[in-house]
Amino acid sequence: MDYQPKGVCSRQIHFDIIDNKVRNVSFKGGCHGNLQGISRLIEGMDVDEAISRIDGIKCGFKSTSCPDQLAQALKQAVGK
Repeated sequence: MDYQPKGVCSRQIHFDIIDNKVRNVSFKGGCHGNLQGISRLIEGMDVDEAISRIDGIKCGFKSTSCPDQLAQALKQAVGK
């Protein structure tokens, strides 16, 4: 699935959900090192667990962050 995040530096988030596990997460734009780390950390994680860990994270004074936007994308993908 491809998701266009809002309010953050990254321009696109790609991921797959296979057997309720998060797979193949990648970001276009944003802080490459941090986003690569997030992608690797949640690889293979249960979707609900990933959402609970990254939902609501803020970046500086912004009301959201790239991890939070990934959580929003995952929620959308699973109908939450």
